[in-house]
Amino acid sequence: MNTALNLSRREFLKVSAAAGGGLLIGLYLPGRLEAAAGSQTETEFMPNAFLRIAPDNTVTVISKHLEMGQGVYTGLPTIVADELDADWSQIRVESAPADATRYGNLAWGGTSQGTGGSTSTTNSWEQLRLAGATARAMLIAAAAQTWKVKAGALRAENGFVIDSQGGRRASYGELSTLAATLTPPKEVKLKTPKQWKLIGKHVPRIDSIDKSCGKAIFASDIRLPGMLTALVVHPPLFGARAKGFNADAVKTMPGVKALVAIPQGVAVVADDFWSAKLARDALQVEWDDSAAEKRSSDQLLAQYHELAQKPGAVAHRAGDIAKGLAGAEKKLEATFEFPYLAHAAMEPLACVVRLSDDACEVWAGSQQQTLDQATAAEISGLKTGQVTIHTLLAGGSFGRHANPTADYIREGVEVAKATRVLKAPIRLLWTREDDMRGGYYRPMYVHSIAAGLDKRGRPLAWQHRIVGQSILAGTAFGAMIKDGIDFTSIEGAANLPYAIPNMLVDLHTTQVGVPVLWWRSVGSTHNAFSTEVMINELAVAAKQDPVAFRRALLKNHPRHRGVLDLAAQKAGWGKPLPKGRWRGVAVHESFHSYVAEVVEISLADGKPKVERVVCAVDCGVAVNPDMVRAQMESGIIFGLSAALYGEITLKDGQVVQSNYHDYQIVRLSEAPKIEVHIVPSSAKPTGVGEPGVPPLAPALANAVFAATGKPVRRLPIRI
Repeated sequence: MNTALNLSRREFLKVSAAAGGGLLIGLYLPGRLEAAAGSQTETEFMPNAFLRIAPDNTVTVISKHLEMGQGVYTGLPTIVADELDADWSQIRVESAPADATRYGNLAWGGTSQGTGGSTSTTNSWEQLRLAGATARAMLIAAAAQTWKVKAGALRAENGFVIDSQGGRRASYGELSTLAATLTPPKEVKLKTPKQWKLIGKHVPRIDSIDKSCGKAIFASDIRLPGMLTALVVHPPLFGARAKGFNADAVKTMPGVKALVAIPQGVAVVADDFWSAKLARDALQVEWDDSAAEKRSSDQLLAQYHELAQKPGAVAHRAGDIAKGLAGAEKKLEATFEFPYLAHAAMEPLACVVRLSDDACEVWAGSQQQTLDQATAAEISGLKTGQVTIHTLLAGGSFGRHANPTADYIREGVEVAKATRVLKAPIRLLWTREDDMRGGYYRPMYVHSIAAGLDKRGRPLAWQHRIVGQSILAGTAFGAMIKDGIDFTSIEGAANLPYAIPNMLVDLHTTQVGVPVLWWRSVGSTHNAFSTEVMINELAVAAKQDPVAFRRALLKNHPRHRGVLDLAAQKAGWGKPLPKGRWRGVAVHESFHSYVAEVVEISLADGKPKVERVVCAVDCGVAVNPDMVRAQMESGIIFGLSAALYGEITLKDGQVVQSNYHDYQIVRLSEAPKIEVHIVPSSAKPTGVGEPGVPPLAPALANAVFAATGKPVRRLPIRI
């Protein structure tokens, strides 16, 4: 995957003096920047830099990934700091500019810059280790040159190069300017796991203090001279367009500066949020809804159920499914329903745009910087290089900021362009109601599964049909659809790890006017549920223990078995539970991380109350164990909210829900006791931002089945 490491070390690394002195270490992707570098001096050229050491001893790590709560502003610097032997208290972090040639996500081929798919750590692991180790070697070389000793006689430790024999030491800051003039070594030796001092250990999170005391800057915090605030009236139906509005009655309201029609609706531009809000409330828009989506959820579900009875595009086939089902001793059939889901992040969408004739600046929690940059350039009529993306912190995202249409960025630039005569920066804000009713959603799905057991109670056949919208269709990522299969619809189902000889997974992609988007853990949000619930029902039908049943089918998947065994052991699986308690289990792999969860419940007024969740995770090297645990806990609460409450419904095409009061999330009083256990591993790190979500809902449903004897085949859970 990391093709850059096929280059020689010297080709891969570039070094220059940072502005104001110091050492800047950069990494190149193959064949991208050599021509540009040749036309500039070392001090003028800023390469794909991940590391800057200043004369004041501060070490700044440049993060190409968005910090949206998942911890990359601590995790990525940890990798650098360990290889560098830096003093953690001197580590700083900055967001990288939008530039795929320098900051491309290697997990996506390096052609675009962005954060998603739980790829931040895994695609940066080798890059940042190499940057840190190279900087360490060059600082040691600078000290050796200064003291006229051999580099092998020196060592780096906690931000200093030390000469034990000569009794000398010099800080990285003191050495940084000289180090920047040296030729980088062709090869550097990376540390072994036994030499790590920070990786795998507790380190204080870099962004915690600023977030706790209100110093952290989000898009809605940006204030520029003369800035105006814009709110947009979006159509009540998806696909409707504005025909006209009562401009004369609204444009004279206090604080209102402009009313402009844009492709997404009608924008109210005013001095401040409240003035814009009052004016927007007074605005009456006439809509053309001739091309709008007008179906209700029940109508869509009925059509989905019809499709679930017919063969679809084949996503995976093994053996002979017809023969397998016909020869089964016992056959089970089940249909599963999944509603639309909102992202419902705590921070409402916002961006600030400053547009001039020759430049466009955007401040936002940008999750796909180069895509957002290209969108802003397209709308403004500028070249990509004239658009600057200032990536700020994001208060949650769960996929919402990674919209292929760059919808809220697009809106902000559209408004700035339409009001350029005002010569004012535009702050575009969405209220939570705007996003809940007019945003993007995890698609609605219907699944149909037919499975058969042989005489010994082993699965013989598995036919799985999935019906739902494509996330990729009609976007810049549409080319990733192969043979009619959007992989985001079938991931977690087409790669089922269980040893079943006859399998068929097929897909019906529906055409619905509701905008859809990836949602934390994407296809695994629904596929883990249907597959793990069905496996559990097969275990019960075979009169076997659900954990033992799974273990037997996972003999060729040791990492699945590893987390399953660990979660079962820590949860006390097989031991008697107190009266009125029941357990359920699920195991799932997503984004190359393996997670098993055991959910323990009681029943209160016939409803499940989650008392305890035991989670085991194998994510390769746990760079920051504290954050691995935090992300598993976060995913569990996020998954629990969806399992118990999450549902976006349509009535005649309009979204019914509007805010947290009717799109509920788990409250503190409902939060269970959560235990997270990390499998020790020397494998390359994989992601943890999403994999904690998928096993929660099926493990909960399986616990409800154990308690009531009634299978759960619909989310949110209703019993």
